[in-house]
Amino acid sequence: MNKEISQIFNEIAGLLEIKGDSAFRINANRKVARILDGLQTEISDIYKEKGLKGITEIKGIGESSAKKIEEYIKKKKVAYFEDLKEETAIRQLITHFFNSKGLSLQELKENAKKRKIIYSRFTKPAKQLLELSGSVDKAKEAISKVALWANSRKLDYTIETVFKKWLELDRLKPKEIVKKPFYKGDPMVWSEQKRKWYVISKQGEWLLFADKESAIEWRIID
Repeated sequence: MNKEISQIFNEIAGLLEIKGDSAFRINANRKVARILDGLQTEISDIYKEKGLKGITEIKGIGESSAKKIEEYIKKKKVAYFEDLKEETAIRQLITHFFNSKGLSLQELKENAKKRKIIYSRFTKPAKQLLELSGSVDKAKEAISKVALWANSRKLDYTIETVFKKWLELDRLKPKEIVKKPFYKGDPMVWSEQKRKWYVISKQGEWLLFADKESAIEWRIID
């Protein structure tokens, strides 16, 4: 159970970061997660033996965090965490969208401050996508599918692209990466009949490859 609760505190920290909360609260939740990861005893066993007091006796875990741990032990969920997920749903999707484009949360915030990215421009389509998908997880999954498909083809995409591709999401496949062999800049072919490699010269001749296979260069062909 320690790992389960630790993950919740780490996720709370991540959501607080997306929300733009204080560094103190973000780090406090991550600290609790680290403490739980390092415990040699199951936190549920400590609670059974000593109750809430037993959890607060662990150095670094305050009463507020202890109550969240107690709530999870009793109910298998933390209301604060569930509320936070709902509150930050739109921000989660926008952050995930920019992550799929290689932009970290910190970079997103910096660009928003410099007005290189108009954050509010993405709020409406993110909300529409959430309504369409029915959950944050499904919306993130849809964004990821479109991102893989588009990036493999060097195509740009927006949140609106997910709408357009919604009915064909299951058919969207990343472009297959094709690698072909070359030797000193010349293409090669494999003869299945002779079980040997040949180098095609610039004159079109098939020359028997006599070097080591480690000398073959595999290039990605668009």
